[in-house]
Amino acid sequence: MRTDRTTLIAGALLLGGAQAVLMSALAGFVDAVVGGGGLILVPSLFAAFPSAHPATLLGTNKSASVWGTLFAAWQYHRRTPLVWRALLPASGLAFAGSLAGAFWLTQTSSALLRQALPAVLIALLVYTLWHKSLGHTHAPRFQGRGQAMWLSVIGLGIGFYDGFFGPGTGSFLVFLLVRVLGFDFLQASAHSKVLNFASNLAALLWLAWHGHVWWHVGLPLAVANVVGSLLGSRMALRLGTGFVRGLFMLVVAALAMKTAHDAWF
Repeated sequence: MRTDRTTLIAGALLLGGAQAVLMSALAGFVDAVVGGGGLILVPSLFAAFPSAHPATLLGTNKSASVWGTLFAAWQYHRRTPLVWRALLPASGLAFAGSLAGAFWLTQTSSALLRQALPAVLIALLVYTLWHKSLGHTHAPRFQGRGQAMWLSVIGLGIGFYDGFFGPGTGSFLVFLLVRVLGFDFLQASAHSKVLNFASNLAALLWLAWHGHVWWHVGLPLAVANVVGSLLGSRMALRLGTGFVRGLFMLVVAALAMKTAHDAWF
């Protein structure tokens, strides 16, 4: 009887792990286009490993998503021009901001932000729907130092948010690059991957330092995430801004519903 029970538990864990791998591939696809892949992978990890510490599952998620983001950034770099002079310092600040956010999380509670996040996402979605031309044309508002300054401000702020809380980081980056810098959705997605890689890496290092990563689980998740990421970035490049904008609105709507359910119900 005890052996049968052990076999059933092992089988359930194996099935849950296989489902998590499939969800990681889908998360990589979504992340590569507009961000928000954590909405897919994190719940599947909680379902597959219900007794695990939440920080460990979040760290394991980062150990997969950081590779998907890196390969998406590489894919965009090969196919579309990126403003590296502005991106490199902004990425350094995104890394520093994420570390600061992770540290701040250990000193305070994110409860207030959790309550406010759904309203912010709903406002962002309504704004995008209302301004139908938003992000269709690539018309940068700043050049040179001005562009580098604003990109660095965005990198630092969203990096801090990623380390402190996290949900929707990629989508917030895309929106701010479109709204503040005047990028189209495709260029915004491409540039956001570099910034998101930096903030993901910082959060991963912080969590790994504190022992909150299952590397043996993260490895197959990372492989699947990279496969999904390569497919997503190629599709975004082939289908262009309209596809990225449409998926962006779907992901933000899903994020708003998920975070509202978690915070208000």
